[in-house]
Amino acid sequence: MTEQLLSLARAVGSEAAAFVADRRPAGRVDVAATKSSPTDVVTEIDEASERLIRERIFAVRPDDGFVGEEGNDVTGTTGVEWVVDPIDGTVNFVYGIPTYAVSIAARQAGQVVAGYVINIASGVEWGAIRGAGSWRYEGESRRMLAAPRPESVAHALVATGFNYMPEIRTAQAAAMATFLPQVRDIRRIGSAALDLCALAEGQYDAYLEQGLKPWDLAAGGLVAAEAGLVLSGLDGGPDERMVMAAHPAIAEEYFTLVRACGF
Repeated sequence: MTEQLLSLARAVGSEAAAFVADRRPAGRVDVAATKSSPTDVVTEIDEASERLIRERIFAVRPDDGFVGEEGNDVTGTTGVEWVVDPIDGTVNFVYGIPTYAVSIAARQAGQVVAGYVINIASGVEWGAIRGAGSWRYEGESRRMLAAPRPESVAHALVATGFNYMPEIRTAQAAAMATFLPQVRDIRRIGSAALDLCALAEGQYDAYLEQGLKPWDLAAGGLVAAEAGLVLSGLDGGPDERMVMAAHPAIAEEYFTLVRACGF
């Protein structure tokens, strides 16, 4: 059944990605609304993409639950719940920076069991099934992912992001000032889902971000975990307070460093 859930996620996600790409105008995209702050934006295409995803999933599985970034959550009766980000990286989308994604995950009993991410601008796709690995799609083939072992925490290239609330960004900047001299460097791309997939591919050595919602983390987090990475929060599992990820060889040292820096 999990493979069927992933197949549906891929079919719907690829359609939504094509929908978004086709409707994005040249230049900057108009902002329809804001979320947590005036710089945390929503576009009409975000909302239309989520409606399309919801309609397509419910056409096949009408009794499932649905949790989406744009709201109007549905409580289902099947035990399957879809966790959806119709455009992860909306600010990139608005500005025309080609790193924004559709992210769709299926969750059962609170646990993500299947995840699909597609970079809308490039068409690159990733998938994962809990217990069966993660991969990058190459047509209908799957190139399995195994995150490489980093040299050390001191040589780690770290993907990260920053909260849109000014007071939280101020605290993050102070923590980052302590953190940054102790790693190779950081990268801030603007899409958590794409960051986690890139981490699974070995384009980064570690990851940290605060303020992630379930739809930001669900699919990309499974891709990373199934590639052999360890995900954690500051005190327990990954959550909105903090998501950290690293290879098992450096995870304990890396997580200790992040906690010590005051994030």
